[in-house]
Amino acid sequence: METAQSIPWWRRLSVTLIATVSAVTLIAIGLFAVLAIGAQRAEMKNEALRGAALFSDTIRTSTRDQMLSGKKEDAYRVMQAISENENVEKVRIFNKEGRIMFSTASGEAGTLVDKKAESCYACHAAGQPLVKLSVPSRARVFRAADGHRVLGMVTPIYNETACSSADCHVHPAEQTVLGVVDVSISLADVDRVVEDRAVRTAWVSLVCILAIAVGLMVAVRRLVLRPVREMVKATERIGRGDLLALVPVFQPDELGRLATSFNEMADSLAKARAERLELLNGLERQVEERTEALRAAQAQLIQTEKLASLGQLSASIAHEINNPLAGILTFSKLLVRNLEEGGDPATSRDLLLKNLRLIERETDRCRGIVRNLLDFARQRPLVLADVDVKKALEEALTLLNHKIEMQQIVLEKKIGTDALVSADFGQLRQAFVNILLNACDAMPEGGRLTVSTGILPDGKRVEIAFTDTGPGIAPENLNRIFDPFFTTKEMGTGLGLSVVYGIVQKHGGEMKAESRPGVGTTMRIRLPLAAAAPEAAA
Repeated sequence: METAQSIPWWRRLSVTLIATVSAVTLIAIGLFAVLAIGAQRAEMKNEALRGAALFSDTIRTSTRDQMLSGKKEDAYRVMQAISENENVEKVRIFNKEGRIMFSTASGEAGTLVDKKAESCYACHAAGQPLVKLSVPSRARVFRAADGHRVLGMVTPIYNETACSSADCHVHPAEQTVLGVVDVSISLADVDRVVEDRAVRTAWVSLVCILAIAVGLMVAVRRLVLRPVREMVKATERIGRGDLLALVPVFQPDELGRLATSFNEMADSLAKARAERLELLNGLERQVEERTEALRAAQAQLIQTEKLASLGQLSASIAHEINNPLAGILTFSKLLVRNLEEGGDPATSRDLLLKNLRLIERETDRCRGIVRNLLDFARQRPLVLADVDVKKALEEALTLLNHKIEMQQIVLEKKIGTDALVSADFGQLRQAFVNILLNACDAMPEGGRLTVSTGILPDGKRVEIAFTDTGPGIAPENLNRIFDPFFTTKEMGTGLGLSVVYGIVQKHGGEMKAESRPGVGTTMRIRLPLAAAAPEAAA
């Protein structure tokens, strides 16, 4: 999971937010600075225009009287004196034909001015002079030889009534413009002031941007980033399962409300998890109780089937016990008779020993049969040990030996080498007994029963197979024979194969049935060998 520390610095919220706002601030203040500098330039230009126009009008007014009285030299001297102002580049007068009548620049007097030049185009547009011009229309800006800017201002000299009626002038009254006063004023000082103001504005803008960025950084870190960082930490802790993580509420704003909502959500999740855990614990207890009940029911089922099998064995076992008991009774009577008759002591002693040995042998035989029955019927918990499959199989066959003989069943044993499995001897023997009983029940009029064992090719399991020559199992019933209480016998309980299947499963093995109607049935049990056996279920 990506944490806040693993995020590259250029992708962090603080950098993105500050950079974005700083960029917007830079653009806004930069635009403001450009507009301010432009406004300053325009204001300075307008001021220069007004000054130039006033200066030009002043020249015209100052020389009016001298020009009316015909004292041109006096007028020229006034212009020369005025032109000595440090910002005045040049003052000149030219007539309507464009001939320069006077110029403070030496060598220009008497020359002609190009009427298409910037100083003349406004009055001579389309070949017709304009009578009245606005101040901006009379101005022009150009570069001097040394590169500095110069403002040129032309002021028309109009034909006044006093001028047209004077004796010294020959100007008809219909002539509107007599000439032009052209003043050139240096804009170097103005440009210097504008440049200084622009620099100061730029520095002020930069300081403002830095101040805004710093203030924004402090505000963002305090008001936004700190709450968000705390919320990210709390989210990561919740992601790791700590639902008690809370976000501190720093201020009662939207982020504070978000932190409060986050804490409420975490509290709800904690309560929901507690309820879920309680429910799971309750379910686990119920599952354990049900499992224990199922175990008890399964044990009871096994015991019930064991008792049912024991009932089937009783008749044959009773008959088998009856034979040694009859021998015991016979030889006991012979002993009593010999003792009562009092024959030859040596002969009587040998006979007594012989009869007593016969009685002892038959008694041991009865005791072994009864012990096997008791072991088979006894209910006890699952006890795993290394069990020899051959031994358990032989004991199961011993219990059913008389039943097999009575039903005239031919028993064929193909028992291979010893194979040890991790199993409960009693339950494994019961599984074999149940299968053998089913095989005997399938052949009431006799048949062939084949019991075989062998190690499978994988070397990890042993297979025990029971094959009978009974009527077989119908295909539609083959998948149901291991279901509890399913039986096709009139007096069957339907628990025998179900119990066997459960026993095999508990021992980590598998069981399957193969049958062909009219041919017979084979039950196969496969159990893991003790060296490869997994831990069996309790």
